[in-house]
Formats: sequence, C-alpha cells, structure tokens
Amino acid sequence: MLQAFIISAILLIIGVLIMGFRIFFIKGGEFPNIHIGGNQALKSKGVHCATTQDREAQKKVKPLSNEDMMQEIIKKL
Repeated sequence: MLQAFIISAILLIIGVLIMGFRIFFIKGGEFPNIHIGGNQALKSKGVHCATTQDREAQKKVKPLSNEDMMQEIIKKL
C-alpha cells in the first residue's frame, strides 16, 4: 500500500515537472497564450473571441425603446 502511494506520488511529481518545464526551467518562461485573441493568424482574418464579437455586434444594433419592446411582446401574444 505504502509502496503504491510512493510510486504514484513520484509519477505525479514527474508529470507536473514535465508539464511545467517551460515555467520552472526557462528564464522568463510563461504559459503559452492559447486564447483566440492571442493567435496572430486569426487576428489577421478578423476572428475574435465570442465575448468580443458579441460586444461588437451589440454596438451595431439600435437599442429598443420601451414602446418597441411593448410592440414585440404584443406581437408574440
């Protein structure tokens, strides 16, 4: 039982060191930016993350007045 715990702890430590190699052993190392906003190829095509695209789309849409909203509700009834 103790032997299995020690082996699994050693494997876990080795796995963390391998995954964090860039962070632990390279000066100025950081996690790679895998976010859509950090991808130059997608930026050049005008692709953004969903939050940014939604914000841009909301700016283009004319906000509804209270009267317009009431008209929409009445139509659906």
